[in-house]
Amino acid sequence: MKITFVAARALLGLIFTVFGLNGFLHFLPMQSMPQGVALQFVTALAESHYMTVVFALQLGTGVLLLLNRYVPVALTLLAPVIVNIVLFHILMAPAGLPLAIVVTVLWMVTAYSVRPAFQALFHTSVHA
Repeated sequence: MKITFVAARALLGLIFTVFGLNGFLHFLPMQSMPQGVALQFVTALAESHYMTVVFALQLGTGVLLLLNRYVPVALTLLAPVIVNIVLFHILMAPAGLPLAIVVTVLWMVTAYSVRPAFQALFHTSVHA
């Protein structure tokens, strides 16, 4: 099982490192732009420089995952990014949904491997 956890963490780290770097260096070919509201959404994100922050988060957390350093922190920072990726593809551009699902599964497997770090979040009572 340990091999599964390491492979999931490494693959998740590689995906986010590559896509984070691509946001700055543009070495991957551009896919066809979505139309309609998806195009408006992507345009607004790009013109506001919001994506610069997202790409920096992807790159930083991807490197942390590859180095196996601060994995719970990296997963915590990646969770909202992944939620937004999944929602974008569900609601506006379904063509990218398969990769979004793969990334979500990789995140869940990696999070499971460090679940003790998240245990305090799931206590039903607060002890003062």
